[in-house]
Amino acid sequence: MRFLLAPALLATGLLLGACTPDARQPVTTGSAVCDTSMRFVNNSSNTVLSLYYSPSSTSGWGPDRLGANVMRPGQTSAVRLANPGNYDFRVVWDNGRSAEVRQVNVCRAARITVTNAGLRVS
Repeated sequence: MRFLLAPALLATGLLLGACTPDARQPVTTGSAVCDTSMRFVNNSSNTVLSLYYSPSSTSGWGPDRLGANVMRPGQTSAVRLANPGNYDFRVVWDNGRSAEVRQVNVCRAARITVTNAGLRVS
């Protein structure tokens, strides 16, 4: 009986294997791939002391993403955000002023430009 069971199990496994997708083949989900790379450009006349960003679904800004660094006029910084979706961004200049932009879809935007008038998304 044991000898007849083994070929039956092997045949069942082969049939089921034909129904499952090959892991080496790409799977199309119907949704586009989201590039979460963001570039921050300081086109203002002041130094940016602090840069904050967080998913729009969370409360609070979290840590200063520049840490001990600053963004002088003309400097840029680039990051890859952890998740797709909407994010809120905030900068604080060396003169104490701040600017915010909210609900930025990082799948569609790739750049935050800091200007004297505030933040511009593109």
